[in-house]
Amino acid sequence: MRAMRISVELVPRSEAALLADAATVRDALPQASALNIPDLLRFPLRSWEACALTHGVMPASIPHIRAIDIPPGEDLPMAEAILAAGLTEILVIKGDPPHDMSRRTWPNSSEDIIRRCKRRHPGLRVYAAFDPYRQGFRDELDAVARKRDAGADGFFTQPLFDLRLLEICAEMLRGQCVFWGIAPVLGERSRAYWETTNRVIFPADFAATLEWNRDFARRALATIDELGGNAYLMPVRVNLDAYLRGLLPG
Repeated sequence: MRAMRISVELVPRSEAALLADAATVRDALPQASALNIPDLLRFPLRSWEACALTHGVMPASIPHIRAIDIPPGEDLPMAEAILAAGLTEILVIKGDPPHDMSRRTWPNSSEDIIRRCKRRHPGLRVYAAFDPYRQGFRDELDAVARKRDAGADGFFTQPLFDLRLLEICAEMLRGQCVFWGIAPVLGERSRAYWETTNRVIFPADFAATLEWNRDFARRALATIDELGGNAYLMPVRVNLDAYLRGLLPG
């Protein structure tokens, strides 16, 4: 039987902090087999540089690549570093415009960069984003089709907080390789951020507590396993050990 892959998303604040967090993940959640790391412009450590560091800690590390940061050209500027580090998977997202408007961006879609990457590096596994909140289901399914046509090998979803929505989305993505997102949301300010910025709709029984979020993560992981999917946990603004330790038996 196929084993569910579990990835944990880590913020690359610094080399030392990242390696400490990766070690915590390895010890607190031994079922995790991968890390995925976003490319956050407010930190000097780029996602692929961070993944080169964590590649020795976990079996797999998956850098996020922002499409709008890629200049015109045949290859991706970071491709050589990704391959040299032994990384075999990346996640391509469009990317939000930088707060520093002096930073140069280009009008690429994620499909543009997925297509370019697969043309030059067909052996690299490339994931794309799926977000059921940002637009209607029909439009998001059209985006899925475009990304698949560009060469996407699978999808990372926006974190979900309702098992009913997860099951609906699983029907929409049937037959695809999917990492389903799970994120703890602690406190009312954090909840308001997710509702305002990411347009999330929380279920009626939601509580912004560690207990509710750990219980939901357990139930979501069980459902994802039954569906034959993979999962990634996004423990932002929460103590890693407190959230992850004992989350899964054994």
